[in-house]
Amino acid sequence: MDKFPDVLCGWSWEENKLFELALAVVDERHPDRWEVVAAMVGGQKTAQDVHKHYVILLEDLQFIESGKLDHELGETQPCIQVDCTQSVCWTDDDNNLLVRLDIN
Repeated sequence: MDKFPDVLCGWSWEENKLFELALAVVDERHPDRWEVVAAMVGGQKTAQDVHKHYVILLEDLQFIESGKLDHELGETQPCIQVDCTQSVCWTDDDNNLLVRLDIN
């Protein structure tokens, strides 16, 4: 999972997880919220970086919840053919493969 999609503006998986945790524990009314969140994410992100990331994520969430998301995105999406006559158990290895292929 060290290769997170470039869509997230250069944020690693680890940075995103730390960002999520920081948002959960730092009160939104804290006067230095973005500085504290940036410190919790690590030394690579500034208060401005984390605030911008937060605004982008809020916009994405609002767009998704609006129901306007076009799942086709104007391009052919890769598909996986599965034999439905057999039982399929999803494993972490399967998920890691999809992440590496950027399918999900």
